Formats: sequence, C-alpha cells, structure tokens
Amino acid sequence: MRESITIALIIGSLRKDSINRKFAEYVVSQMPSGVTINEVNIADLPLYNQDYDGTTIDSYERVRQQLKAADAVLIVTPEHNRTMPAALKNVIDIASRPYKQSIWTDKKVAVMTASPSSYGGINSGLDVRKSMQMLSAQMMIRPEVHLSRATDSLNEDGSVSERTQKYLQKFVEAFVEFAAMADSRDADSNNVGRTGA
Repeated sequence: MRESITIALIIGSLRKDSINRKFAEYVVSQMPSGVTINEVNIADLPLYNQDYDGTTIDSYERVRQQLKAADAVLIVTPEHNRTMPAALKNVIDIASRPYKQSIWTDKKVAVMTASPSSYGGINSGLDVRKSMQMLSAQMMIRPEVHLSRATDSLNEDGSVSERTQKYLQKFVEAFVEFAAMADSRDADSNNVGRTGA
C-alpha cells in the first residue's frame, strides 16, 4: 500500500454548473489525508487528429503528463446521447497517442456517472469501460456508481443529500483502496522487458 496517492480527476462535463462537478467535488472532499487530487482540464483541448502526433501541442502534453504522474484516474461524467461526452472521448484519445505511447496501459481507472434521467448515465459509464478495456487500463469493477435522477440527490443549496453522501462514501473508500493497491505486475517489471504501451 502506498503512503501517498496522486489522483487525476477528469470531469466529463464542460458546463459551469454541472451536477457531475458537484458530485466530484463532494467525492474529493471525502478523500483521506495523503491523497492528492489534480483536476485535468479538458475544456481547452483541440480535437484529436493523428496529424498532430508528430508535433508538440502544449495542452496535449499537459494532460498527458498529469495522467502519467497519477497513481489512478477518476472519471466523473454525464451521458450525452447515450454515450460519453465528446470532450471526454477526446482526452481519452489524446492520452492514448502517439502509437505505443499510451498513458492508459495498466493505469488504474474508476468511473462514476450522474444524470437527471432515470438511467443514471449508465451507457456513458459502459462506453468508458469499453474504451479503457481496449486500452489495457485497470478498471475498478465495484462499486458501480450511476446516479439516476441525480438532481434529486442534491439539496436546494447544491450540496449532496445525506443519503447520497453515504452511498458515495463507500465508493470513495473502495476507490482509495483500489488506487493504493500494489499492482501485481509491478513485481514482474524488473524481469520483463517492456517496450512502450
């Protein structure tokens, strides 16, 4: 177990008053001491284009370095048209390139979704998992968090309701344990040559 943990936080919504940001901020507030949270700003990223692989784009390099330095990544996202938002897919693609330099390989990742709809953004979460599986990330399986009718989980002042706080606390505890867990593959890294990802 690590004594200190660095978490990269990606919020899939660009909206200023995003309900997903409210839930993300609550989760961050419940992290124990020793956990550092660095939000990855995805609003200023140009759309990924393979032609950029041979060039240096400052915003691309910034997010790649933030994700590379993190012990784990937490994605908190809404659902847009039954899939993940375009801005979230964009940062996933950016961090997967250039070829054989993907940041996602073996990276610990957890996703939680929230939506005003009755489905809770579950399709978005499943599509994030599908992309991460293809990219060989280590996904946290349980507990799954897909907050349906998410506006009902917020008080009038925008704070998270007491009932939802208890639910999210279980997620925080599981995620911190997941992020701190020693990777069994680390023990083999000195014996196995690895060339890129």
